[in-house]
Amino acid sequence: MLSDRPVRRFPGATPNQGHPRGKVFHYNGFALPMSKSDMQRHGGARTLHRCAGPEANSGKISRSCAFDDVSTAFFPASRNHPRPKARPPLTVEFLQSAIGAEMSEVDRVLRASLASDVVLIRRVAEYIIGAGGKRLRPALLLLAARACGYHGRDHYTLAAVIEMIHTATLLHDDVVDESSLRRGHATANAEFGNAASVLVGDFLYSRAFQMMVGVNRMRVLSILADATNVIAEGEVLQLLYAGDAQTDEARYFDVIHRKTAKLFEAAARLGSVLGDADADCEDALAQFGMHLGTAFQLMDDVLDYSGASADIGKNLGDDLAEGKMTLPLIRALATGTSDDVALLRHAIGDGGLEDFAPVLEVLARTGALGYARDRAVAEGRAAAACLSGLPPSEAGRTLLQLSTFAADRTY
Repeated sequence: MLSDRPVRRFPGATPNQGHPRGKVFHYNGFALPMSKSDMQRHGGARTLHRCAGPEANSGKISRSCAFDDVSTAFFPASRNHPRPKARPPLTVEFLQSAIGAEMSEVDRVLRASLASDVVLIRRVAEYIIGAGGKRLRPALLLLAARACGYHGRDHYTLAAVIEMIHTATLLHDDVVDESSLRRGHATANAEFGNAASVLVGDFLYSRAFQMMVGVNRMRVLSILADATNVIAEGEVLQLLYAGDAQTDEARYFDVIHRKTAKLFEAAARLGSVLGDADADCEDALAQFGMHLGTAFQLMDDVLDYSGASADIGKNLGDDLAEGKMTLPLIRALATGTSDDVALLRHAIGDGGLEDFAPVLEVLARTGALGYARDRAVAEGRAAAACLSGLPPSEAGRTLLQLSTFAADRTY
């Protein structure tokens, strides 16, 4: 969610008071409005505006920079801010081209870390990790470290640690949710059984902590210990709220901040710590990760009702079948008719997919999916604003594009 607290600026980023509409901060030729009134004027979210001409990369904002000339380069589409079709969104393939060599090294570290003389551990771990995935969390750590000027090798180890923690949570989640499909493949619990999945998830957690100790930085241990604890709390809260039609938006955002966004936050923070960034820089990147992870989860929840199963790699309607109270359902319950609410409560309570088509009709009629998508866009823009003081770099520009990808994807 957007915060009323002003975004922290990196050292050297200065506000421009001469802009025709007030205070802005410059990043790589983009002017970012920071005031709450600006945010309200532009759809409730901070927006980026491209400066044209020689001043675009000068670190200065000119009055000739048209404030209403909104760049589409890093804007996800929403109802309030449609995006022209001419500019394609960032893709996983683009991310691979930007940091593919580094990601290959992370994969090497990841696979080497799975070494065990227990055959079942290797089989299950290789199965889930070999299934692929977007690898956004380790990519976020690599990019944050590079943006902060880090030149060592510990970022490979910690990126692998982040992915191992994420994989462990997936193994446990799929058992709790009784899921059968993930990333387009049978889940590990469907393939090997619940007991093996839980125990291998435990192995991944413990191996991740062995690896992070090897980095020999107490700050790293503190960040990851805190993150894993918060993630576990989020999983338990989600379990408690399952099937509870009284769950409101505040509870929902509390869950996804803990369950999903916290690991994104930790990844971005770790990158800044490796780069020995100052406290303001560290906090700004951590906030970027939190907003990015929130946008990512919001879109996951939208796609569970509107995506294509082949694209998202899991069965449509899984959230409904599991009684998960996600934002589309919460919004429809808050704005629907009494008949709509009765239908939704029945679907949530029964946890069956026979009501999936009628539920989709309610979500469409109430605009609940569009509402959740707009909230994802707002989180993406809030993430972009956190980069306002980042020194110009390719890594910084890729981070900026990630804030769009999280809220503008179909898989």
